[in-house]
Amino acid sequence: MLCVSNLMHEATVLGVIGMPGPLELVIIAGIILLLFGKRLPEVMGSLGRSIVEFKKGASDETDRNSDDASQGKMTES
Repeated sequence: MLCVSNLMHEATVLGVIGMPGPLELVIIAGIILLLFGKRLPEVMGSLGRSIVEFKKGASDETDRNSDDASQGKMTES
């Protein structure tokens, strides 16, 4: 059976653990800059190249699938 006190306890726990506020985000960003300060441009460049490569691969795969589908339809006719 669900009790009101249990619901209040769950709401309090969720309120304590909730999303970080602006101050916490600034602190986290500062720690990241301290840890990865010199390597951060390299890491971001590598991340950008990875995203571009992933998009190329995804578009190539969709192009192949559409080409295969159109060739299959033409040979069936």
